[in-house]
Amino acid sequence: MEKYEQYDRVFNRFDANGDGKICPLELQQCVRSIGGDITAEQAEAAVVLMDSDGDGLLSLEDFVRVVEGAGEEEKASDLKEAFKMYELEGSGCITPKSLRRMLSRLGERRNVDQCKSMIAPFDLNGDGVLNFDEFKLMMSC
Repeated sequence: MEKYEQYDRVFNRFDANGDGKICPLELQQCVRSIGGDITAEQAEAAVVLMDSDGDGLLSLEDFVRVVEGAGEEEKASDLKEAFKMYELEGSGCITPKSLRRMLSRLGERRNVDQCKSMIAPFDLNGDGVLNFDEFKLMMSC
């Protein structure tokens, strides 16, 4: 609940006229107040993109969805970077050998059989390697 209250406070700061909605002009002023630059057209397009009920304004729920979504995009981007560190160069998968190599760089000594055992519970298609979706599952546990 605390996070929702923080969103509500920020939303109310953006909602200059207090009508419970953020219009494109309020969004533009808000972005400028934090040092950003956005044209009226960009603000209009952003509101249209994020508006869930089609009224041309952002509700608190729209605002929360956008903020939470941005966090998810950042997490996905971080996971992709981590995956690239572990995968066999350009193969699109993490093999027991590539996992062993990365763990070794991190100071963890494992043999290939131990790495196979680490991969096995998350290897959903049984091919002996981890693709990105399997890696995401592994990292969420």
